[in-house]
Amino acid sequence: MPRIFSLAASAVLLGCIAFGGARAQAQGLVTTQKLSAALANELVGEAVAECAKKNYAVTAVVVDLDGVRQALLRGNGAAIHTVDNAFYKAYSSASLTLGRKEESTKAVAERMAKNPATTVPQTPLPNVTYAAGGVAIMAGGNIIGGIGVSGAPGGQFDEECARAALTKVADRMK
Repeated sequence: MPRIFSLAASAVLLGCIAFGGARAQAQGLVTTQKLSAALANELVGEAVAECAKKNYAVTAVVVDLDGVRQALLRGNGAAIHTVDNAFYKAYSSASLTLGRKEESTKAVAERMAKNPATTVPQTPLPNVTYAAGGVAIMAGGNIIGGIGVSGAPGGQFDEECARAALTKVADRMK
């Protein structure tokens, strides 16, 4: 009889472990937000159009929080290097701004400039830039991605185009 009890107890224990494990996995899921493909495409289109109004030939890139390109648009006449540079700005604005909820690569660069040299990263990180022109994409107070613009005659102008585009689609990111 003790052997039957131990088999039954083992079966119950295994069932609890299996059920508990499945429940633990379900509790371990993470839900994230990201722009739809259509909205990401509209966002890069708006950024390029905003800059074109000022005669700036730019490229705009939108990335999600994983740093994956969701949309890219190289405007007419934009130099080839703007494709990579816009990605670096988007990637950096999505990744570097998370910890402090900063809103742009410009804000990150300004903070770093105020810190002692010993606290500024010395090792270059892949795809990271501190150049102005990358803006965090926010939804519900959370960063959900980044937009980077490159090609205007200064990062501050790239950032203006990115912000103008975000303003145009802001009502659909709630």
